[in-house]
Amino acid sequence: MKSIFSFKIHDTVQNLPDEWDVLASKNIFLSREYLKILETAAPANMTCHYIALFKDNELIGISIAQFLDLSTISSFGERDNCIRTKIRNFVFKRFGSKVLIIGNNMLTGQNGILYSKKAPINAIFRLLKEATEALELHYKKQGCKPHLTIFKDYSKAEIKTFDIPEFDSFYRFSTQPNMIFNIKDSWQTFDDYIADKNKKYRDQYKRARKKASGLSKQKMSLEDIENQKERIYDLYLNVAQKAAFNTFYLNENHFEIFKKNLKDKFLFYGYFDNNKLIGFNTLIKNGSDIDTYFLGYDDDCQKEKMLYLNMLYDMIGYSINKKYSRIIFARTALEIKSSVGAKAEDMFGLMKHNNPFLNVFVSKTFRFFEPKIEWQERNPFK
Repeated sequence: MKSIFSFKIHDTVQNLPDEWDVLASKNIFLSREYLKILETAAPANMTCHYIALFKDNELIGISIAQFLDLSTISSFGERDNCIRTKIRNFVFKRFGSKVLIIGNNMLTGQNGILYSKKAPINAIFRLLKEATEALELHYKKQGCKPHLTIFKDYSKAEIKTFDIPEFDSFYRFSTQPNMIFNIKDSWQTFDDYIADKNKKYRDQYKRARKKASGLSKQKMSLEDIENQKERIYDLYLNVAQKAAFNTFYLNENHFEIFKKNLKDKFLFYGYFDNNKLIGFNTLIKNGSDIDTYFLGYDDDCQKEKMLYLNMLYDMIGYSINKKYSRIIFARTALEIKSSVGAKAEDMFGLMKHNNPFLNVFVSKTFRFFEPKIEWQERNPFK
């Protein structure tokens, strides 16, 4: 008997089914609008695919997949120059450089799949697994079979959807948490948020603002971004290269493309000292959420002016004043985000090495290769 479930994999946004945006209405990062931009602005070592899931002829699910070739990355990250890092980088180059990710590797959180509530969940994820296998075969035929297949960034509740036999061969892992800042109904203004802090963290806020008193902040237009293009990219690289582990680097025109196409849904703020750009941050509006995106800064100015902390306060101020519900602060810099009130949400994923012999060792070696982050949770409120 022919299955009533089917899938179709698209290589271009232009060919997506008409109903795609009906399901994507809840998340801008699966919308045709965003995916079309990503198609142009994706890192050089990333190829995107778009998966449509059907029951009979009705679209019941949508997903994004990304194929990453890590062998083209000159540096996975320069922060940890130790023997373990060197071993990790060597192993990734040899045995894990071709990676198929079901999800969006440029974001933190579950931005990889949306599906109709009418559709049976088990059927959705069985179908997604079939589509993933089809993509693996596609790349194998091209001579670049994925070493690793990863389903990324699911919450503790969401990861339970993978409790079906089709995923028994996958190793379930946890990564750095997603830092989420929930905006209280009682915070009508930024001053309400500051007033809710205990004395220690009110003093921290005052100290940060005093340090940055000589800086000017500017909401930058497309023309502004274009004029500062080289400086912006230098500041971005300064931060990106210090990460513990990188799987891609943005192209130099990434921010221009986003601003040109997302317009007011993409916010770019520059920080200036004597008219010199010393840092920037970016935000993307996503329904009732604000998602923090990439940023950059000059190291010396960051330390002297407490620039990163001031950026966090500015993001919070904007989001409260504009009546957003949450800020998705993503992973990294966990403790300082905790100090402004963000809470950690554990993130889980599934991973499989496509060499059955090596797959046996994935669970045994994962902790060796995953950078360990020690941090202390803070509670800045009364």
